[in-house]
Amino acid sequence: MAAAERVRLAGAAELDEAGEVAEAALTYDAGEGAELVRRLARPPRDRRWTALLADGGVAMASMSTADPAVGHLDLLAVHPDAQGRGLGRELVRAAEDWLREQGALRARFAGNPPCYAWPGIDVRYTAAACLAERLGYERYQVAWNMTADLDDADLSVAEGLERLAEAGVAVHAAGPPASEDRERVVAFVREHWNDSWAWEAATAAGVHYAERDGAILAFAAWGARPGWFGPTGTAPAARKLGLGRVLLRRCLADQRAAGQRTAQIGWVGPLRFYSRAVGARAERVFWLYGRELA
Repeated sequence: MAAAERVRLAGAAELDEAGEVAEAALTYDAGEGAELVRRLARPPRDRRWTALLADGGVAMASMSTADPAVGHLDLLAVHPDAQGRGLGRELVRAAEDWLREQGALRARFAGNPPCYAWPGIDVRYTAAACLAERLGYERYQVAWNMTADLDDADLSVAEGLERLAEAGVAVHAAGPPASEDRERVVAFVREHWNDSWAWEAATAAGVHYAERDGAILAFAAWGARPGWFGPTGTAPAARKLGLGRVLLRRCLADQRAAGQRTAQIGWVGPLRFYSRAVGARAERVFWLYGRELA
């Protein structure tokens, strides 16, 4: 059977099979493969996406809502027993064909916020980077994650909370998705940042926020992407109060209580803040690739 004949659109009933492939293939994301497939299959309502399945392989692709001419390859996984047979190449080509049908002029191996698996290709997945380059993709950006060791990190917040209370600031854990205070946080995030962050705040496993006189000043979320911390932000008028440090530590404490031993801080900008606040270290590096679709 030709490789092209092996690839098919995956129905909802086949997502479990896709998750099993991802679990076996994603060795640097142990235990997350199935949940990543489920997460990518529950994007924002206005996103077009697909899952392509073959015996031993899966690819997931989506269209950007920020730029309708850009398509994303969100996930590519080939079971170790099926590697070396050209299946990855065929899955990418099938994903590109689907993206063209959706009107994409450019394809990216890069995260499609707010619902993504990684910022790009983790450099440790060398075979995936080699495949992308062999298929004509060019590296256009580098992103990185930091790792917080939750076993050893100092996550104490008592002093910070006392100092904030003296300034009239209270810190709370938001309720579950769709609760009243979660929706207040979502509205705050949308006002100060964008719809992508607002969607992550709405769907995250946990959210903490700070307010004064009934006005929200800052927020932090965890579990928007399984196992990861973020997004987080402080309104410009409330910066320099130490809100980010307290909210970060409260989220990481939740992740530790949920059984995590480490937490990924995704798509990091300010390395120094996370290093000083919780001893996080820069660890995962991602290459973002793209190419024109002829």
